[in-house]
Amino acid sequence: MKLYDFELSGSCYKIRLFLNIVGVEYQKEKVDFVGKEHKNNKYLGLNPFGEIPILEDGDLRLRDAQAILVYLAKKYDASDTWYPEDARSAGQISQWLSTGGGEIMNSAGARLVKILDYPLDLEKLQAGARRVFGILDAHLANREWLELGHPTIADIACFPYTALAGEGGIDLTPYANVRKWIERITSLPRFVPMPGISANS
Repeated sequence: MKLYDFELSGSCYKIRLFLNIVGVEYQKEKVDFVGKEHKNNKYLGLNPFGEIPILEDGDLRLRDAQAILVYLAKKYDASDTWYPEDARSAGQISQWLSTGGGEIMNSAGARLVKILDYPLDLEKLQAGARRVFGILDAHLANREWLELGHPTIADIACFPYTALAGEGGIDLTPYANVRKWIERITSLPRFVPMPGISANS
């Protein structure tokens, strides 16, 4: 298995984190995201959208972090708890997969402006991120995990760019439930950190 990876990408980190949690070995191919290597002809041949991560497993090639999480959970999670088979659970988790690849990416965009000086509307991105963090915080007011009462790929999908919000100039202090949820994720067995996200000691 090969993961086309950039160490500072929260989307790539979702995959690295989950692969470690389920104990699957893989090979990393580093992509120069800053140098826009993912936009060259080679990578556009792998993913015409010009985005990472990309996962190859045998003759299968997948793009999109959320789709990759679904595949890894269905193939490698023997416990069937990270993305359970029943329709109700799958639906509940999938709505948060959409959030992780959608609204929470406002935080990712704000981070790109702050770190790599991308020409994006920082105030709009920060406002969008604060809106979704408010929704997330209210949802977590009476639960420890996003759905099902235990960790699922919903949590993995929404975690990185929430935890990295500070790098986009977004203060998580007002979102106490979100901060507790982040601590729970960083305390999971087989958790691995990335730059900007440390394990809960």
